[in-house]
Amino acid sequence: MSTAREILFVGVCAVSHLMTQAALGQALAPIDIIAKDFGNVNPGQMSWFIAAYSLTVGTFIMISGRLGDIFGHKRIFTFGYAWLGMWSCFAGFSVYPGRHIFFDFCRAMQGIGPALLMPNALALFGRAYPPGIRKNIVFSIFGALAPAGFVIGATCGSLFAQLAWWPWAFWSYGLTAFALCALSLLVIPKALAERPSGPRPSFDWTGSILAVAGLVLVNVAFNNAPLYGWKTQHVYFVLIMGLMCLGAFVWVELKAVNPLLPMHAVNSTVGFVLALVGVGWGAFGIWVFYTVRFLELIRGATPLSVSAQYVPAVFSGLIASGMTGFMLTHTPVSFVMMISMVAFCAGIVISCFQPAHQIYWAQTFIGIIIMPFGMDMSFPAATVILSDHMPREHQGLAASLVNTVVNYSISIALGIAGTVEVYAPNNHDPFQANRNAFYSAIGLSGLGVVLGLMFFIKSMIKEGWVVLEH
Repeated sequence: MSTAREILFVGVCAVSHLMTQAALGQALAPIDIIAKDFGNVNPGQMSWFIAAYSLTVGTFIMISGRLGDIFGHKRIFTFGYAWLGMWSCFAGFSVYPGRHIFFDFCRAMQGIGPALLMPNALALFGRAYPPGIRKNIVFSIFGALAPAGFVIGATCGSLFAQLAWWPWAFWSYGLTAFALCALSLLVIPKALAERPSGPRPSFDWTGSILAVAGLVLVNVAFNNAPLYGWKTQHVYFVLIMGLMCLGAFVWVELKAVNPLLPMHAVNSTVGFVLALVGVGWGAFGIWVFYTVRFLELIRGATPLSVSAQYVPAVFSGLIASGMTGFMLTHTPVSFVMMISMVAFCAGIVISCFQPAHQIYWAQTFIGIIIMPFGMDMSFPAATVILSDHMPREHQGLAASLVNTVVNYSISIALGIAGTVEVYAPNNHDPFQANRNAFYSAIGLSGLGVVLGLMFFIKSMIKEGWVVLEH
């Protein structure tokens, strides 16, 4: 590739992460304005505006990575942009029926778009670049766009919601996705359009159905618990059914000829990395949702004001990305993962204990500055570890595992935090209820610090101070 085409290639692939987080922010910041057009919507139902999107992003990523391995990553990637654009437009049109359930359904369908995009974008990077500093840089760029995506999405969504009409945020977003679809067809090299070399693997239909059913049912149980309570029969019955499906999925994968998830690839290192990503990003999901709710409900900020308060995360993300690229080539990857867990925990603790009335620069600003270091260190580090440990024909699987855990953990964690918010003491006080939800994030991020330290010590004992070649 020429330099200009390489820049466009990296840009159109990396911006898929920006679009993924923008779709999160465009509904979160103006969530109260959106809810007004759907009548009497309680807080538990409003949380589904976010959880439905994250649910399908996390659930379908693994399948889309496998589809990329079979049919070619460029084909699935460009189709992902087209799908994202179509369902984003439908989400805007959901204002006409005026039913929040239809909006939730459109948001869930919208989430399949990023599920098709992200693992195949990372797989394209994995195929285009051998292990080394260039590969680490493009993965860091991919991760760095997440904070910018959220801020851009929140700002655009707030602008349309406050000054015009919120459906225009989804319609303009859909048109942008269609434009990126056309651009990706032009700039992604033809060589990457071909499926990976080797015999064409078959698609594991049984495993896919069981995985989707299990993940969806477990997620629905956790996110319905704040609405109905765990004592309600259908809530824990759905959870049991989901766990049974996941157990059957593991059994099927052990027997399958071409499994969706090769169990031999899930060793102790992969397990540690995925556990770290899960607890860290789950805590991040709670932080971003309840920080926005804190600023709007407790401090009375408008959606546009909240979006402006998150702007420092863009610059912090760029700094964190640069640091991550340097650290990945000068320190062990396990050390980078441990530091990312510390950043998650520190940012959440600072945000949790901020008083109701305080200057923005005292704690809110500090928390917003710190959190991108957790995001932009953990994501590239985890992706590099799994990408380098997977064969070339399974680059889609390597990317999809990290993305699955990132997005699915956000949705599950929101259900956990919502349950804590509703059933913890003093839940009638909005300030205390918000802080109670933050306590669950502190617990998850604290577990991440412990696991990160264990992973680093384990790596040091086994490998020593090993640095990636560059």
